[in-house]
Amino acid sequence: MMMKPVSELNVKIFADGADLKGISNLSRNPLIKGFTTNPTLMRKAGIQDYRAFALEVLGIIGERPVSFEVFSDEFAEMERQAREIASWGRNIYVKIPVTNTRREFAGDLIRQLAGAGVQLNITALLTNDQVKDVLRVLSPETCSYVSVFAGRIADTGRDPVPLMAEAVRLLGANPKAELIWASPRELLNIFHADAIGCHIITVTHDVLSKLPLVGKDLAEYSLDTVKMFHQDASSAGFQIETK
Repeated sequence: MMMKPVSELNVKIFADGADLKGISNLSRNPLIKGFTTNPTLMRKAGIQDYRAFALEVLGIIGERPVSFEVFSDEFAEMERQAREIASWGRNIYVKIPVTNTRREFAGDLIRQLAGAGVQLNITALLTNDQVKDVLRVLSPETCSYVSVFAGRIADTGRDPVPLMAEAVRLLGANPKAELIWASPRELLNIFHADAIGCHIITVTHDVLSKLPLVGKDLAEYSLDTVKMFHQDASSAGFQIETK
């Protein structure tokens, strides 16, 4: 079965990561329409100077949208960080977690920032009740993203596709808000997101490395697999002696 080329999909692919070399390489790929990162990815990449990292990313990616996240657990400090981060570039979306660690909804903060024209990426949502809550406080005048972590939903044994399809429908109430299929677990999720009309999918660098496999002939892929096993066995020098 021939698959639709990735270049013909409607869903926008954003690269998710904090490795500057990887970001630089992906910035040259016309399929990548934007970038996201988060404190966990930044920590894994050894980032220590938040501002310097963000400014370097902005210099690499040009005018494409990019999301940087606040990291305080207090809403007043989140607001200060959000306004500062937003001042670094017009293509920045500031990531605000849907709640803090005390399960307190960030609604007042979201309403205040969105009303002030700060482009937001509301992150870490896993339910459509959360989507509804966020939609009630987002401004219809300010561009925003709503990130539902479909991969984490799948990790619990639930099929994320129906939930994401309903989220697409809900976001129709705000034409300035776009749904992000966040934390995909496999390349196939790009096609899932496209099929339901999801606006954006954020994909890690390791999954993006599999893009050349899209549409590959399965018989040829089978042969490649056999060759890989044979080559690895030969390289390891495995022997089975007859006793």
